[in-house]
Amino acid sequence: MKLVKPKKYLGQHFLKDQKIAQDIANTVDLIPEIPILEVGPGMGVLTQYLLPKERPLKVVDLDTESISYLYEEFPALKNDIIEADFLAMDLNQVFDGKPFVLTGNYPYNISSQIFFKMLDNKEIIPLCTGMIQKEVAERIAAKPGKKTYGILSVLIQAWYDVEYLFTVSEKVFNPPPKVKSAVISMKRNNVSALGCDEKLFKQVVKTTFNQRRKTLRNSIKPILGKNSPITEDDIFMKRPEQLSVEEFIKITNLVEKELQNT
Repeated sequence: MKLVKPKKYLGQHFLKDQKIAQDIANTVDLIPEIPILEVGPGMGVLTQYLLPKERPLKVVDLDTESISYLYEEFPALKNDIIEADFLAMDLNQVFDGKPFVLTGNYPYNISSQIFFKMLDNKEIIPLCTGMIQKEVAERIAAKPGKKTYGILSVLIQAWYDVEYLFTVSEKVFNPPPKVKSAVISMKRNNVSALGCDEKLFKQVVKTTFNQRRKTLRNSIKPILGKNSPITEDDIFMKRPEQLSVEEFIKITNLVEKELQNT
């Protein structure tokens, strides 16, 4: 069967290096036995190393050409190949509400959206691994004080322990992307509740990082308005990139209390 042609509009860059593909597949073993959902299998370079793990495996791809290729090359997966937009899927239906590992060589143009969807389904995704753009991986894994620390860092690290595993050269892809890639692991931590209003927490994080060069005293104004007395607290003199997840939780509780009093 002829090979699948990479499609720019889908952000496809097909990995050619078998050793790297095997190393990525092995990241799912951090949590063994539970099912695996692979996003964007393409021509199955990662799929071929996931299949021998003898765990329930499903793959989802939006590309009709890739779907046809997978049917031909992986007959054992015939009933587990899903032609769909991952971002539009109800993930509770994939394995009947059971937890699963999410993995893949993720399309670079939607990787952040994939991880926001992971967060929305964190109760059934105890582990997410895979390959993404190096810059995005560095942002997710960044610690407070780093320039790369931002919205994704805080929201993901609130719920997951993040590990930047290794960097991948652009030379091992067809076509080669213009950037380097990285393999990352995100494993659910022991947090079952943040101790604050989670919706407001997201709003505070996103609002303050949208003006990341300003101190919180100024960047929080879209939520609290001008001259809010709580912004006299020393913590509001910091910039968002200086704050830990715990400090964002503290600020969220202060903001909620202030909003209730106005």
